[in-house]
Amino acid sequence: MTDLAEPDSAVVRPSLLELFLAFAHVALSGFGGALPWARRMIVERKRWMTAEEFNEDFALSQFLPGPNVVNFSVVFGARIAGAAGAAVAFVGLMGPPLVIVTILAVLYRHYGDLEALSRILSGIGAAAAGLIVAMTIKMALPLFHRRIGWPAVIAIIAFIGVAIMRWPLPLVLVVLAPFAFALAWFYPAGTVKR
Repeated sequence: MTDLAEPDSAVVRPSLLELFLAFAHVALSGFGGALPWARRMIVERKRWMTAEEFNEDFALSQFLPGPNVVNFSVVFGARIAGAAGAAVAFVGLMGPPLVIVTILAVLYRHYGDLEALSRILSGIGAAAAGLIVAMTIKMALPLFHRRIGWPAVIAIIAFIGVAIMRWPLPLVLVVLAPFAFALAWFYPAGTVKR
């Protein structure tokens, strides 16, 4: 089985310490975007949730105000251990980068004009873009495994609307959300045979 599929074993529930350390690791690994690292850690490495559960929680995180990965950490932490889990995941995700960014801001103020630094930051940006593309593919795969292809159709229509037609994302969400909610209501996850 490849790492693109859902894990076979039962879902494992982490302790608060494991939750904190995992999100701290995600935060320290996620240059340019922590979400691909969060998915890899939660679904593939730790097997704390399935790919479909990740997609569901991530979809909820996108509707909440604020950065998606921060919202996801709170939603996931709350799923694992209630308010304490939400707080621990949030602090694990935000604490280490806050300290590092503060130190880097002071250093950048003094050394920001160096040409080598500009090249390094360009390389980090390219790597982050690659991670986002890989995560997008991994998140889309579970949508295409169902007999009823409605999640895939919604995803394709959203992609066409935003990326090709260049319609505003809020407009696409407002138009597609009622259809997605209705389809999810009448065809809930787990009722479709593969």
